[in-house]
Amino acid sequence: MSATESQPLLLLGDIDEPGLATREVYERRGGYDSLRKALAMRPEEVLVELEASGLRGRGGAGFPTGKKVSFLPKGTMDKYLVCNADESEPGTFHDRELMQKSPHRLIEGLVIASYAAGTNSSFIYIRGEYSQQADILDAALAEAQAAGYVGEDILGSGHTLSLVVHRGAGAYICGEETGLLDSLEGKRGNPRLKPPFPAVQGLYQRPTLINNVETLSTVPTIIAMGGAEYAKLGTETSTGTKIVSVSGHVQRPGNYEIEFGIPSREIIYGLAGGPPEGRRVKLWFPGGSSAPVLTEDDLDVAYDFDSLGKAGSMLGSGAVIVVDDATPVLDVAMKVARFYRHESCGKCTPCREGTNWTVKMLERIDAGEATPMDLDIMASVQEHIIGNCLCVLGDAMAMPIGSMIAKFREEFEAHIERARESRGIGDAAASELALAAQGADAAARPGSHPLAVSGEGDQAPGEHAGAPGTHKGGA
Repeated sequence: MSATESQPLLLLGDIDEPGLATREVYERRGGYDSLRKALAMRPEEVLVELEASGLRGRGGAGFPTGKKVSFLPKGTMDKYLVCNADESEPGTFHDRELMQKSPHRLIEGLVIASYAAGTNSSFIYIRGEYSQQADILDAALAEAQAAGYVGEDILGSGHTLSLVVHRGAGAYICGEETGLLDSLEGKRGNPRLKPPFPAVQGLYQRPTLINNVETLSTVPTIIAMGGAEYAKLGTETSTGTKIVSVSGHVQRPGNYEIEFGIPSREIIYGLAGGPPEGRRVKLWFPGGSSAPVLTEDDLDVAYDFDSLGKAGSMLGSGAVIVVDDATPVLDVAMKVARFYRHESCGKCTPCREGTNWTVKMLERIDAGEATPMDLDIMASVQEHIIGNCLCVLGDAMAMPIGSMIAKFREEFEAHIERARESRGIGDAAASELALAAQGADAAARPGSHPLAVSGEGDQAPGEHAGAPGTHKGGA
């Protein structure tokens, strides 16, 4: 869908052209001209154009693409280029449209990127649920190979590239780059400890460049326009355009290509039509379900990497999920927490235990078994999850849950009171005061041990003292 008359459409401008998924129509629209132009340049010159464009990764991290390519070591060793097409972040569906309607653009971008990076083997790792898109990619790849765009000595340039479409089995964790690599190698998709990073030791322990579908699909446009010209679009630190998937409580959900820097309000109201009549925006996720939530007060924040970061959230995958004022925030928090609990691979303790514990605490709130003090504990636990996991899956739950507690604490407390009243339990605040009084009494009794109240005290008989390698505090 187009954004507005003034918004440049670089990726979605001809996306609904009948037959665009075929090589014949794609070539008629100028397809593979950028590849010919790139192959006439030296790889270093192609890399210079990518760096000049200021293109940042569209998969979530927003790392500069040209710099990422430059991290690969030089030389004749085996190196790999992997396209992350495991689009599993809730609310995100723009890569699916690109692969389904314009698969040759992705293939062209892959070949150009492989030329710039000096890789001769490439994979498209696509999520298992995208069976239709995988079939379309397979057909497009066969056409590209038949035309000499993929394979040995591409268009007489001397560059060779083998490309394989690999179907995953449907796990959110495989969207994380090292989990993806393990899955691609035939293992269970688990994140790896970093460093070493994939650019040094990735697929089959070889240097590997990983980019997502939208990032690679943008490469032909950059080569056609020139990096400096592309950088004129957007903002200084967020150049170009971005496809935003808008879903939730809006009247016109869909994919919209926008220029970085436009107000978020224009996306939610101007393009997607805003919430249903009579409703208002209560909260919205600017970058998929893993992004800290923003509220109606943040609708005028510019939609770019830096502005959203300063507002306390992130651009992430570019998926805007809108929740209106008819939806209880507890329902939203519960859905988010349950999703990440289900998708946790269980490899690291903060994520495995933290996601499960958070779901149980939210269920206690819903059942009327919690007190306002539990909200403080929940917020603290989210803070301890962030930055302490092998990958960002734990953070992906902790960031939105923590932001909901911070921004909607009064609603959580009101829900606790209503739930307790419905069960005939009574006032939650009074219960907290009674518990605190009991704790004070226990601490004041002669011979009482402070461990019972504060969790601190002398070492208990038989308890590990915390030497390296023991259960308590070991390295």
